[in-house]
Amino acid sequence: MGFWGAIGSAALAAVAFIVLLIAVFSTKASLPSFDELKSSPNGQMIRVHAADGTVLVSMGPSYGEWVSYDAIPKVMKDAIVAVEDRRFESHWGVDLWGLARAVRTGIANRGSGRRLQGASTITQQVARTIFLSNKYDLGRKLREGVLALAMERKFSKEQILELYLNKVYFGGGAYGIDAAGRKFFGHAADKLSLAEAAIIAGLVKAPSHYSPTADAEAAVGRASVVLDVMAETGKISHATAGATDPRTVKLAPEPKQNSVRYFTDWALPQLEVLIDETDAPLEVWTTLDLGMQRAADDAIRANSPGSAQGALVSLDRDGAVRAMVGGKDYVASIYNRATQATRQPGSAFKLFVYLAALEAGHRPDDMVVDEPVTIRGWTPRNNSGRNSGEMSLRSAFAYSINTIAAKLGQEVGFGTIADMARRFGITTPVDTHPAMVLGTSDVRLIDMTRAFASVASKGVAIAPYGITRVTANGAVIYSHEVDTSHVLVAPYVAAQMTDLLQTAVNTGTGKAAQIGRPVAGKTGTTTSNKDGWFVGFSSGLTTGVWMGRDDARVVPGLQGGTAPARAFQNFMVKAVARRPVEQFETKVTLPEWQIEPEDNAYYEAPDNGLFVDEDGNPLPREQEPDKGRPPEDRIDQDWLDRMTGNEPPAPQPAPTRAPPPRQQTIPAPSQPREESPRGEDQERPTQ
Repeated sequence: MGFWGAIGSAALAAVAFIVLLIAVFSTKASLPSFDELKSSPNGQMIRVHAADGTVLVSMGPSYGEWVSYDAIPKVMKDAIVAVEDRRFESHWGVDLWGLARAVRTGIANRGSGRRLQGASTITQQVARTIFLSNKYDLGRKLREGVLALAMERKFSKEQILELYLNKVYFGGGAYGIDAAGRKFFGHAADKLSLAEAAIIAGLVKAPSHYSPTADAEAAVGRASVVLDVMAETGKISHATAGATDPRTVKLAPEPKQNSVRYFTDWALPQLEVLIDETDAPLEVWTTLDLGMQRAADDAIRANSPGSAQGALVSLDRDGAVRAMVGGKDYVASIYNRATQATRQPGSAFKLFVYLAALEAGHRPDDMVVDEPVTIRGWTPRNNSGRNSGEMSLRSAFAYSINTIAAKLGQEVGFGTIADMARRFGITTPVDTHPAMVLGTSDVRLIDMTRAFASVASKGVAIAPYGITRVTANGAVIYSHEVDTSHVLVAPYVAAQMTDLLQTAVNTGTGKAAQIGRPVAGKTGTTTSNKDGWFVGFSSGLTTGVWMGRDDARVVPGLQGGTAPARAFQNFMVKAVARRPVEQFETKVTLPEWQIEPEDNAYYEAPDNGLFVDEDGNPLPREQEPDKGRPPEDRIDQDWLDRMTGNEPPAPQPAPTRAPPPRQQTIPAPSQPREESPRGEDQERPTQ
């Protein structure tokens, strides 16, 4: 380089230095005071309340008490300085030696994709924590350096270290040493021992990786490194470092994660579309009833077969979620089977088949014929493999007769049934092949529960919700409003459906769900007992229960009328105990198959099941789930024929519709059928 080149370089360096000085001192002038920096938040804290105001969970950052510099244990200050910034006392905010070393390391590792490591001082980390994001680029590093230089001009080293130790993130949602001490060791920061201080100091490099609650071995290993560095820098003696064993530190027990977290995990993401506030601490008030939640948890754990999972959702009459259980153990599995899992509903799907049939003009007492039927090459069979001839629509629903459901589907149209399911809130795809009437399309438990709740509300759409209001700094920024304007079916159609659902519980497959007051509901069981369902309502509360294995393997003995119905019963007895008994508009009318009480073994039999493969084709007889079932759990068709007075039907065709019924239990609509409400509510699905 020549003379003029050297002059030019010196001039550029002088200009750059002047620019840097101007930037540093202008930044210094704009910096907040120390007291203002102490009060600045690190993130948004969210507290979630149950319906009675009890705090369910605190989300987001956790802050302990502010610890002044003099109150911070010396071992904590020494540990953090030794491992994070050993020249903290001597540099001006940016460590040129550390930066040079980091650049050399970066050059040696270029092409590896690794970032520059070891270049940030404690002051730079404070600047980044308070003023900048974690985005890694050259512009941010330059701003970080200028801020650090400015902070060193405005604040003392003690103030900077105090800010750092009270604001840096230590993992587990804990910001600052006091929050970390309380979370990991169960006591305040002023009582930290050398070993505890070493563990906390070691967390800064990678809070999630070195967290003692996540990986105790990694945390101990990192703490040992911190102790060695403290000895190397003269903060402690080598003898003290050798005598200190981080493995002897007693960790505070982790708070138990119960089933409430299934609910909060479902409800809280909805805040993104409900509110715009992203900084102020939030108080979120929810619909969850803690008493019902405990009852739901107990019911699922007590009744789910050993190898199976269980889920439960309970909705109040306005759609408020009062209880939600997504599995038997949240700690073992956070997967929410109530809202995320999609499973075949079996005969519970017949709700939509019969809704479509009732809307098309059928009545509960219409006579239909249980007979062999083939539709597009598909021949559905009943659980017994036999047919029982003429019966009412009420009986067909109560005993979940497959052939009748298939004939109704053919009559009203499989696309019409799919539209009815979507209208009532089924958000998953619904097939339109004939076997769909037996529940071959995957659904979510919360959607099925919503559909039954809409029937309970006399045909008015119910939308599940979990958040009632949100406040920020004492002001209400969101309040839920219930919409009751969306009518799905005419009230008399919903009343007739309730009539059928009552019969299913009183004398049919859902008998185990009786709770000593009016109940309406439906069972569901899928192929080879892979899924069991019960969904029903009483006293303004609609509850859905699903049970099965996550891998969809067979669960011996699982039918909708057994464990799921019992779980429903266990839960609902407690859930409605303080609610007044409510009668339905329709009285329970026993089907013509009603028999003497001592001969009721048939009613304890499982639901009809789903004897089709994944494509809706019939399974070979030897693959059906009742093969190999203990004799006492199978339907005795000969006994059934004797008790009902029905002989096996003749092979000749028989009409699917019969003359007007002998008795009408549901009053006919006051207006002609063609004038009943339809409009767009029946033209498009409800989401």
